[in-house]
Amino acid sequence: MNVCLTDTRPILGCWKADSQSTEPTTDRAQFQKVLSAISRPIAIVLKDGEAAIAAGGQATLGLADGSDDSSYPLLGYAPALTLQNLGSSEFCDEHGLDFPYVAGAMANGIASVELVEAVGKAGMLGFFGSAGLSPERVEDSLKRLKASLGDRPFGANLIHSPNEPDLEDRIVDLYLKHELRLVSASAYMGLTLPVVRYRVTGIHRNADGEIVAPNKIVAKVSRVEVATQFFSPPPPRLLKELVEQGVITQDQAELAAEIPMAGDLTAEADSGGHTDNRPAVSLVPTMVALAARLGAQFGYAQRLRVGAAGGIATPASAAAAFAMGADFLVTGTINQACIESGSSNFVRQMLVNAGQADTAMAPAADMFEMGVKVQVLKRGTMFAMRAQKLYDTYKAYGSLEEIPAAERASIEKMLLRASFEESWASTKAFFELRDPRQVERANRDPKHKMALVFRSYLGLSSRWANAGEPSRKLDYQVWCGPAMGAFNEWVKGSFLEQAANRNVVAVAMNLLYGAAVLTRLQSLRSQGLKLSAELQTFSPMKRAEIEEGLSE
Repeated sequence: MNVCLTDTRPILGCWKADSQSTEPTTDRAQFQKVLSAISRPIAIVLKDGEAAIAAGGQATLGLADGSDDSSYPLLGYAPALTLQNLGSSEFCDEHGLDFPYVAGAMANGIASVELVEAVGKAGMLGFFGSAGLSPERVEDSLKRLKASLGDRPFGANLIHSPNEPDLEDRIVDLYLKHELRLVSASAYMGLTLPVVRYRVTGIHRNADGEIVAPNKIVAKVSRVEVATQFFSPPPPRLLKELVEQGVITQDQAELAAEIPMAGDLTAEADSGGHTDNRPAVSLVPTMVALAARLGAQFGYAQRLRVGAAGGIATPASAAAAFAMGADFLVTGTINQACIESGSSNFVRQMLVNAGQADTAMAPAADMFEMGVKVQVLKRGTMFAMRAQKLYDTYKAYGSLEEIPAAERASIEKMLLRASFEESWASTKAFFELRDPRQVERANRDPKHKMALVFRSYLGLSSRWANAGEPSRKLDYQVWCGPAMGAFNEWVKGSFLEQAANRNVVAVAMNLLYGAAVLTRLQSLRSQGLKLSAELQTFSPMKRAEIEEGLSE
């Protein structure tokens, strides 16, 4: 018997079969099959002294009618469940989605055009990983996505660039030029003029008098103080500056004061890349409560929503996120191992072999001087240790010339594979095209020059990984959180264990469908039913099997 009753054997009411229902069964295989058919309500009834399961029928809560031979005592009941209703149907409706699922914007094109296309065509939301790419490549990718996805929703990353403010501004120019209506704003410590400019450009009232802001932001944050800024209206001082620049009118600034910077926010827990390593079980409820408080404080027309990211890698973690109040899920690390990602096959195999403890924190290329770190894969690469060496050297000395000869020789040979002079020449050439002001500053400030040279190694290490450069395997920078190890444990022995079978939509559908099955099981447990261990797990299923379970 797959379901054991509690000692008190509570009777909730009675259940009757109808023309559309299945007969109550105690068969173990049928038990599992009926539980997985989430599109139909299910009843656990008492049949011949045993717990039996049936789909459909008519359940009546209250006193069981023992005089009717066609009825059964009702022990537990779970209504039908749709994948959309796991999270927020409002989120899905506003963004034109079938599922509350987002593929996050892993930088350097790891969240590739192909990955965004795949999830977009499956009714999910994908953000192109534009951070770290040249404006020219970003523009080309936007054109490709617009052509292939048409009216289907997609977005792109807008990353805070404190060391390159002009680049952040140029990316916003591109997004406005191509009418990209949705961005994932990440790594922000405070609001900047470019991100506010993106949000408020084109704001107006429609014929019904409602405020319409065509450009939407999904902010990815892990700190309450940053979340508060995104859930609040744009800062008056920045709106004033935009009015003075002629970007918006005074009337538009007044409209902007009535909307949040971001109506949707992703609570980023222990993820790959930029992360504060926050535990999701404390971060997500905190952000949900903040959204409710600020929504009431500002009296917005729409409810502020919160998604969960970081550690979402199994049906259990997905179900837990929804149970904590998440309106949508955001995945990242596990998508990098999928065939559509912009990573190389070398990296995909490294990720397949990763365990939950195989990660480390390392200096970030884009915020190197500030000491900001990113979470990376430790197994199979020496990047974390080598990047830390560069940061320690940067902190210890005022210029490249001050570095002792032995230490200099080690860095040149093992990390840069070039002399400091050669490394500066290539770094200078890069920034003369990307941001000439960095070169001007380096000529005045030798410590900044050292930072740029060391940052070149950090930046290239990700590109070597994406390109699968064989001579640089030990230097691969692979953004990775513990979710990768959890995913690998879950899929062991299934078709998703092999890298070649990891399709981003198959992964997403398994997470969502599995979360729905486990959510219904938890509902039955909360009604006093004891379930066998085999029922409380969900193994990966092929897409056809999932579609069958959704349609039954």
